Amino acid sequence: MKFGATLPSFLLASGLCLGMLLLLEAGRRLGKRRLASDPEGARAGLGAVEGSLFGLLGLLIAFTFGGAATRFDIRRDLIVQEANAISTAWARLDMLPDPTRTKLHDLFRRYLDSRLETYRLVPDIEATRRELARTGDMQKEIWSIASAACRTEEGRGMAMVVLPPLNEMFDIVTTRTRASYHHPPKIIFGMLFLLSFGCSMLAGYGMAAGRERSWGHMVGFAVITAVAVYVILDLEYPRLGLIRVDAADQALIELRETMK
Repeated sequence: MKFGATLPSFLLASGLCLGMLLLLEAGRRLGKRRLASDPEGARAGLGAVEGSLFGLLGLLIAFTFGGAATRFDIRRDLIVQEANAISTAWARLDMLPDPTRTKLHDLFRRYLDSRLETYRLVPDIEATRRELARTGDMQKEIWSIASAACRTEEGRGMAMVVLPPLNEMFDIVTTRTRASYHHPPKIIFGMLFLLSFGCSMLAGYGMAAGRERSWGHMVGFAVITAVAVYVILDLEYPRLGLIRVDAADQALIELRETMK
């Protein structure tokens, strides 16, 4: 794992934590001034506002966390589906005559190597796109050779056995690629940050009545919220952070080892 790949999520979460701590302190100081000028009305009507905003923050965290976890599971399952599709297509190649079968076996090995390399190259977007283009070229070559073999006298009747698994193997690439781009609109994350900052301000304001700062509450609230956001970001981008789908790649690696 590249340590540098974890930095964007870590920096965002760290910035959120620091911003919340600053706003907790700003809210506390504002509350102190308000209490000094209006001791009776400083807290009037704040209960309903605090309840609404903190409830909305909790709902938004639950929504984004649940969605990220679901998408993480989908991406992991798609890897297994691709391994199954390639394995089925590989087995069907035995129906074809030589030398076509041998040539396709060699292409399949290089094709699977390309699929594994595509996700090893993340987060290098340009290199990943080049490898995806290389995968697409090999798909065309595999299809051309297999379809030509099915039109020969020896391969006649094999089209319905060999070609559908190849089509499924190619389709899953598109499905996995598109799934990697499925994320909530960025405004959702913007709202999450804004609500976290707003709730920090209100929480600090509510602590103004105490003589001393409650560092445990302040730091705990900021750190727990920041950690929750960090986990959400890691689940959304499982090739970049500490929470990864790399373990699911083992299905493709083990399949490659069987292609002797």
